[in-house]
Amino acid sequence: MFLVNLRICVIDWSAASLWIQVDLCAEELGNNVRPAVALLGDVNSVVEQLLSALKQNMWKYPSDTEWWSMLKEKIQSNEQTTKELALQSSVPMNYYTVFHHVRELLPKDCVIVSEGANTMDIGRTMLHNYLPRHRLDAGTFGTMGVGLGFAIAAAVVAREEDPAKRVVCVEGDSAFGFSGMEVETICRYNLPIIIIVVNNNGIYSGLDKDTWKEMEKIGDLTSVAPPVSLLPEARYEQVMAAFGGRGFFVQTPAELQEALRKCLADPEKPCLINVMIDPASDRKQQDFPWLTRSNL
Repeated sequence: MFLVNLRICVIDWSAASLWIQVDLCAEELGNNVRPAVALLGDVNSVVEQLLSALKQNMWKYPSDTEWWSMLKEKIQSNEQTTKELALQSSVPMNYYTVFHHVRELLPKDCVIVSEGANTMDIGRTMLHNYLPRHRLDAGTFGTMGVGLGFAIAAAVVAREEDPAKRVVCVEGDSAFGFSGMEVETICRYNLPIIIIVVNNNGIYSGLDKDTWKEMEKIGDLTSVAPPVSLLPEARYEQVMAAFGGRGFFVQTPAELQEALRKCLADPEKPCLINVMIDPASDRKQQDFPWLTRSNL
């Protein structure tokens, strides 16, 4: 582990972990973690010296170690699980099916903006980037409401520097709700952004129309409806159409592909594809609970 100018709690780290600590202040070396190696100096100078030494004595982690073998097996297992989910033909679709069909059609040089919970997390593994600086998302912060602003900025830059480049903004329905009225900005400046709303009727999960109707019979929805549920089958594409863009409501893989082809073929108008998925759809089972744990 490489520790630079900071303190860290190592309760969850293996006792066998070895630390290299770089710090400007001698009194901080070994202050709360006993390093295997302590390097006193400016990190820029230290890294330059390390790189110089590595160039003289090149080292590569052996490819036949137990750790590499375990990692390769896990990669293959994840790829197989993801493939099975992506190729499901049932309707309503799941996240993986949606991303699979979107990935099949996206240009390799497009800018991908991603925002949401499951939408962003699964999208990172399914929607690949082939060029640097072509993905914009919330990073590790999980910030909501930034997606459409990112897309607008990317589209303005693309218009000036590479008019043929497409900007594709993939939003969860909850994430879209944070800044959805930026659609007016997009249409006002006629930015040919393609917005794909992955709509599961809620935050992490929602309710289908029939369950929602049954819930209405129970009592006041403000009291009985789960706070993470959104209006089933909300017609977000009509927001885009209201401002002069093109809107598509899709429920099947074939409809999704047809709508996306139409959007990609139109370099002039902003478009929004409202993709309905199973309200219970979730990311694949994770080995570590903290990867999917939520306080909601």
